[in-house]
Amino acid sequence: MQIQSPKLRKKIMIKLMSHLVANYPNPEISFAAAEALVKGGADFLEIQLPFSDPSADGPVIQNACSTVLANGATTQNGLDFIAKLHKSFPNVKIAIMSYASLIFTPGVDNFCRRASEVGVNAMIIPDLPFDCDEGLSVACKKYGMENIPVAAPSMTDERLQKMLDFGFKTIYAALRAGITGMDTKVDSHTVEFLKKLKRQNKSGFVPEIYGGFGIHGKEQAQAIAPYVEGVVAGSVFVRLIDSAAGDKKVLQDTICAKAKEIKGL
Repeated sequence: MQIQSPKLRKKIMIKLMSHLVANYPNPEISFAAAEALVKGGADFLEIQLPFSDPSADGPVIQNACSTVLANGATTQNGLDFIAKLHKSFPNVKIAIMSYASLIFTPGVDNFCRRASEVGVNAMIIPDLPFDCDEGLSVACKKYGMENIPVAAPSMTDERLQKMLDFGFKTIYAALRAGITGMDTKVDSHTVEFLKKLKRQNKSGFVPEIYGGFGIHGKEQAQAIAPYVEGVVAGSVFVRLIDSAAGDKKVLQDTICAKAKEIKGL
């Protein structure tokens, strides 16, 4: 299979799920980054609660988590940050991204209740398998949220179909194996993987797919746009926070421009 050249492909506007680490590098700058993402057209703010031992995060996001944790970050700090985002941008969806132990320790039901109270719409917990999720899907449904599972190219066709048959409204497609933040090449294998996720489940439903892991520019976004509803981008925005070095105007201008670029605006 050949992937059409970006020069020949018609530009497609796509949804954007943008990833930030809550309160990185501090609450003021983190909120300014979120504000710029919303201005740039972000449809979903994926907010990561800092975690000390991530399994899917690359060095950029790992460093952001370590920095915030060293400054005394707590889960409540993260939820307070999300509450401020929801109050400021009530029409923008918010997803929490975190790891199993962080939500299992206080109790999955308890954590989901607290998340829903601050305005969270969805949960993304990559180390909780969709068919062994410690009650996450049930708790999300109870509190008016959705559980967004992560699909990987290494999964068998049978397991991918089983995920689809669970009836998830949205699926996060990790475009390659490994950690996020590294450059992702979109090739025929990527396209075939995404096509498998656009199949009907046993009820005839086809989920929305968000493709992520290493998305940093318009060419990648446009390459997968025909096969997904949205893209997920994170490390690219954390890098822009770092490069702005505390200059709020530079930070907001560059993040807003990058969000628009990825969306195809």
